[in-house]
Order: sequence, then structure tokens, then C-alpha cells
Amino acid sequence: MSTIAESARIHPMAVVEDGATIGEGVKIGPFCHVGPHVVLHENVELLAHAVVTGRTVIGKGTRIFPMAVVGGDPQSVHHAGEETTLSVGANCTIREGVTMNTGTADFGGQTIVGDNNLFLANSHVAHDCRVGNHVIMSNNVMLAGHVVIEDRVILGGGSAVHQFTRVGRQAFVGGLSAVSYDVIPYGMLNGNPGLLSGLNVVGMTRAGIDRAVIHRVRRAYKAIFEGTASVRENAAAIREEYGDCAEVMQILDFIAAESDRALSSPTRGQKG
Repeated sequence: MSTIAESARIHPMAVVEDGATIGEGVKIGPFCHVGPHVVLHENVELLAHAVVTGRTVIGKGTRIFPMAVVGGDPQSVHHAGEETTLSVGANCTIREGVTMNTGTADFGGQTIVGDNNLFLANSHVAHDCRVGNHVIMSNNVMLAGHVVIEDRVILGGGSAVHQFTRVGRQAFVGGLSAVSYDVIPYGMLNGNPGLLSGLNVVGMTRAGIDRAVIHRVRRAYKAIFEGTASVRENAAAIREEYGDCAEVMQILDFIAAESDRALSSPTRGQKG
């Protein structure tokens, strides 16, 4: 049997399968479909024709717009029907035609989306992705499997992120860009192939980061990508100098971390 709070409002032409859990204040519009293993926390709203399926949990206050399909099976040839999950956080906006898939058994079986995110029309979150908080995915953005998107990233319309790629905190990816390699925190990437074109200074300023700190991050960026040694060696060489700057240390820790992908740079992937 379903567990449905008394204050939930379910349109008579919606389908809520037995076993679903529907929290206080939830609104489910006409022609919506809620699967038997779904949990909708308080004040979630599903507009007409939204589908939430699979073993999916939707956080409080999240709104899902028409024709979105949240919790579908992973689009992977290795998926054999295992019981994998999708978790979406609180206060997200999931616009028309968005798709989000559950995880795959070989990689822990979880796709995880954080709080206060905006997913514009027809964007896609594939299996086993990790999306942080306050992320904006513009129209038609595509995340392949196992992608990590850290907090406050903005992805421009039509951009595509290669599987297993990381995009660091508060990075900006321009529209129609191909993200084939990891993007450092606060980085700005544009083009196809995507090239690192500096720092997201506008985003840093809007986030209230002090101008003097931004200048230090710029100096560190120059030392990392214009130094005489490799990027990782350059980054290691300045660690002590910037130990008191949290923003630079986030970049250095990101570079030092293990990853399946190389790092985006101002030149990596250029032809010729």
C-alpha cells in the first residue's frame, strides 16, 4: 500500500502506484506517473505529465515540470535490471523534458543530485553522476555517466560532459562546449574541443570573493599553467606559498586528486 499524507493533493487522472510514499503538501498534477518505489518528500510538486519512477527519492520543495522522466533505468549496456537508486535533493527545479537515471550496480548503484539546483529543459543526468548544490544546467546540457559536478557550477546550453569527468566548484562551461577533461574549480572552459580560457571572475565576484583573493587566484593560475614544469609539478611547487588561500588550495587539491581524466588546460586538445 502507498503511504500518502493527508495534505497531499493528487489529481484524479494521475497514477500513483502502490508502495509509493507521498509526503505532506505534495501536489501531483494530471497524467503524472509515480512508481511504486518512489519517495516524494514534503511540498514536492509534479506538474502535468511528469514521471518519477525507479527507486527514487525527491527532496522537499522540488518541482518537476511536464514530460520530465526522473529515475529511469541507466542507459548502459551493462545494466541488467539491478535495483539501483537516484536521490534528488531539496528545492530543485527540473524543467520540461529533463531526464535523470539511476546508478549502475558495478559502480555503487547510486546517482546523487544535491540541493537548490536548476535543470533547464531537456538536460540529462546519466547514471552514477554526482551533482552538487546550486548547480545550473542550461537547456540541452548532457552529462555522461560517472560525471562529478561540484557546487555552484554553471553549464551553458548544449554543452556535453564526457564520462568520468570532474567539473570543479564554481567553474563556468560555455554553451556548446565539449568537456572532455577535468575542469579546475573557478575555471572557465569554452569551445569544441573545450579549452580552459581563464577564471570565472564574474562568478567569483558575484559569490562575494574579495578582489585581493581573486588576484591571488589569478597569479596561482598563471604559475600552474604557464610554469616551466608539468601542470601537476607547477601546482605542487606553489602549495606552501598559497596555504592560507582557500580558493587556491581548492584548485591545488583538485589537481592533486586521482582522476580517470586528464586536466583541461589552455592548450590540451588543440589540433596542430
